[in-house]
Amino acid sequence: MNRDFNIKLIYRLLGSLLLIESIFLFSTIIISFIFNENDWSYFLLTGLICVAVGFLAIWGGRNALDTIGKREGSLFVTLIWVVFSLFGLLPFWLSNSIPSFTDAFFETISGFTTTGATILTDIESLSYSMLFWRSLTQWIGGLGIIVISLALLPIFGFS
Repeated sequence: MNRDFNIKLIYRLLGSLLLIESIFLFSTIIISFIFNENDWSYFLLTGLICVAVGFLAIWGGRNALDTIGKREGSLFVTLIWVVFSLFGLLPFWLSNSIPSFTDAFFETISGFTTTGATILTDIESLSYSMLFWRSLTQWIGGLGIIVISLALLPIFGFS
């Protein structure tokens, strides 16, 4: 069956998940306040950026067809890891906890993809809120693997 690529649905799905990522970012602000750290502003800024981009993506995906095919599913899974990591690296990078953009991207995508690799040699030197965010990326990544397995693999004909 030949049909058009449903890019609007990809926008809408990415936007919705960015709103969820912003909730996780905002929750990290609580840790920053509990431990009297100044990192809350980096999580607030990143969360607000996620909300803004998320709503723009949802708006761009309005009137999308609700059918997702194999092509859209493959693109969506790839994009969500990259997009989540691009936004997720911002607290590390903006706070200078991980000064290199590339290293911050690697650390974040490592968490979201659950590879377990790290560039950090002294993880304990991070603030509690940064450690919490790093742990959250790994937890979200673990949940993502389960969701992909349960929700998307049947679309590809696997059970």
